Amino acid sequence: MSDKSNISNLTKSEVSAKAESPLRGAGGLSSRLEGIGEYYFSQKLREIDELNKSGKNIINLGIGSPDLPPHPEVIKALQEEAAKPNVHSYQSYKGSPVFRKAVAEWYKQWYDVELKPDIEILPLIGSKEGIMHICMTYLNTGDEALVPNPGYPTYTSAVKLAGGKCVQYELLEENNYYPDFDSLEKTDLSRVKLIFVNYPQMPTGQPADKNQYEKIVRFAKKNNILIIHDNPYSFILNDNPMSLLSVDGAKDCVIELNSLSKSHNMAGWRVGMLCGAKERIDEVLKFKSNMDSGMFLPVQLAAAKALSLGKDWYDSVNAVYRKRREKVFELLNLLNCNYSKEQVGMFVWASVPSDYADGYKLSDEVLYSSNVFITPGGIFGSAGEKYVRVSLCSTEEKFEEAIQRIKKAK
Repeated sequence: MSDKSNISNLTKSEVSAKAESPLRGAGGLSSRLEGIGEYYFSQKLREIDELNKSGKNIINLGIGSPDLPPHPEVIKALQEEAAKPNVHSYQSYKGSPVFRKAVAEWYKQWYDVELKPDIEILPLIGSKEGIMHICMTYLNTGDEALVPNPGYPTYTSAVKLAGGKCVQYELLEENNYYPDFDSLEKTDLSRVKLIFVNYPQMPTGQPADKNQYEKIVRFAKKNNILIIHDNPYSFILNDNPMSLLSVDGAKDCVIELNSLSKSHNMAGWRVGMLCGAKERIDEVLKFKSNMDSGMFLPVQLAAAKALSLGKDWYDSVNAVYRKRREKVFELLNLLNCNYSKEQVGMFVWASVPSDYADGYKLSDEVLYSSNVFITPGGIFGSAGEKYVRVSLCSTEEKFEEAIQRIKKAK
């Protein structure tokens, strides 16, 4: 029977329903997507693209995607390894021993943390997937996870997608954006299984602190909570890279995620790692091994090369970011924003003037009057609503042009 004759036997309302929801017969979208919005930057980039098509030439200072290349030797290693005929098959779910060994040596050299490469390191196709793997591994429906406010939106999304419930803990400027453990202790923690922490913190740029690290570990042990520490920014404009695993006894309650995206300008390569006790690695692997078939071997071998780079590499990257940050300070001064010069990482976090209702208002004003996009802090949680965030991932020339545009619009 033709499609035309099928349609002729349907009522108008049935045709309309089918047109509105082609998946209706299959139950529509999964309920796990309820309350999960499209990622803010995904939406905003579409708007910026439309503005560019209309001739606006937007300067995007919003997203933390490194614009600098990896070290030439890393690219060379990828080229040489990819040219070999025997490297294109499926890889071990636990990753290349060469890469895991390089991670262990990197952790020892820079964080003074001992990791057993065979059992305490799990390569990831970017640390973002690790967040999802962890949530799917440990959270049952109704289990709770403590997530920072402000914080990386993916923590919240991953918890919800796994069926868990997010319980926000507020990070306040007056407390240097560290958790208020006294307040947390007064709440009902009986259903909390995970706490997400992230120092150097994104978006606030608050550096890691050994005393605070120790407080986090004590809190987690006392309340039988697993800490997920997201640590991709420890080398950016930071003279003292730290790992939460450096705290005595941390392996009992900590999984640390790390990445080469920021530290080695390899965001698009999707290379990260999950580090922790053997038991945690084995548990997460039960889920991860059902989700992918390992990372392309030449990428792992090139990543191992990247991890072997010395201090000169980090110094060269930070020299560029330091000059850019001065330009960002100049831009924020023009907007009458307040900020700390002690923050580290790939962004500058700043409070908006009191005559703006929130960061969204300032962000939109700058976008539509100056054709410059800066990120409203509210996308990172309600505690960020009075703030904006500016990325350092643009050239000095772009920052200067943005400054001149803002001056002209004033």
